[in-house]
Amino acid sequence: MKNKLLVAIFGAALVLGACGGGDKAKEEAPATGGDVATVDAEAVVQTSCITCHGGNLEGASGPALDEIGAKLSEEEIHDVIIDGQGGMPGGIIKGDDAAAVAKWLAEKK
Repeated sequence: MKNKLLVAIFGAALVLGACGGGDKAKEEAPATGGDVATVDAEAVVQTSCITCHGGNLEGASGPALDEIGAKLSEEEIHDVIIDGQGGMPGGIIKGDDAAAVAKWLAEKK
């Protein structure tokens, strides 16, 4: 029983710590000027998403996103990025970055 509790606590800490890394990377990134067209969505994904979704978006502790555009619309993807869903907390990516990533992921079919 004690081991299960420790595993659960460690697992939760690992998931929350890995998924929360996007904010620090965002603070260090230069401003893009606020235009979705100038956001490098792939770079945002590399700094904010691959820890949970895998380097090729094949899935890891989070679900695969390599064909997410076949399942969800750009708007639905954007809503998940902003509001979170399941084990994914909302707000890891914000503003124009979130819009650009949603558009980029919607093209993955």
